[in-house]
Amino acid sequence: MRINIKDLYNWCSVPARQLVNHPALKIPFRMVDNSEEMGEVMARDFVDEIKSAGGNRFRAIVPCGPKCWYAPFTRMINDEKVSLKNVTIFHMDECLNWEAKLLPKNHPYNFRTFMEKYFYDGIDTSLAVPGKQRFFPEPSSIEIIKNKIAEAPIDITVGGWGQDGHVAYNQSRRNAYSELSIEQLRNSELRIQENNSDTIIALAHRTFGAAYQFVPPMSITLGMKECLSAKKIRLYSDTGAWKQTALRVALFSEETAEYPITLLQSHPDALLTATFETASHPVAENADWQFEGVNA
Repeated sequence: MRINIKDLYNWCSVPARQLVNHPALKIPFRMVDNSEEMGEVMARDFVDEIKSAGGNRFRAIVPCGPKCWYAPFTRMINDEKVSLKNVTIFHMDECLNWEAKLLPKNHPYNFRTFMEKYFYDGIDTSLAVPGKQRFFPEPSSIEIIKNKIAEAPIDITVGGWGQDGHVAYNQSRRNAYSELSIEQLRNSELRIQENNSDTIIALAHRTFGAAYQFVPPMSITLGMKECLSAKKIRLYSDTGAWKQTALRVALFSEETAEYPITLLQSHPDALLTATFETASHPVAENADWQFEGVNA
């Protein structure tokens, strides 16, 4: 199913303050005021889930970003003395160069370097996730990670979403000769892939002053099958304009492979959280705008 532009206009026209508990929502939604609040909420959610396991085995899929939650998470774990010794972390994705090789350690899109610094390094060593329970996706470890994930249920998938509603790096497939059905997307597994042009352009604008030449052209990602397998899914965004339309589609559209995030609608325990800026939309703020084929 492709998104109908009239439907999209109607979804984007809903004022942000009317989104929470809107009668047409396809998935539960929570809104916070700003990035600082979202960081606290996201960290609190994750810490409480870990604590609910009572020190027993806890397995989570974790993203690189949004950045706002790492400092609060570190503070809560250290202050509350929450042991992560029985926690296993499966990292969602990693960027690759044009030969599908790992990026230099200090490349700004080397997710492992970022996570080691901001997610792991601040935790008291007596509480930290053991190194053998940290799984970073690499081309050489695909089967190892797939088998490890299959060993036991995933307790929670934590993440964000992209401009096309990608979860992890499960993008909307743009290849004109190889379209995906919803079921193919739903059953996708850990894999290496080319990054879409729109993803590259979005990241170039976000990070490199539109220098798309610096954006990694490939990635390795957990599939939707792995992400959706968790008992709970919690996605968050404080990125603003880049994520606004994908959020509206996630909240109101039927499932569509054009926006992978819509597949969360069939999950029994999923929740989206966004800042007010991300929940807002320019169409809602400009009721006098007219578009051909929409307002007629």
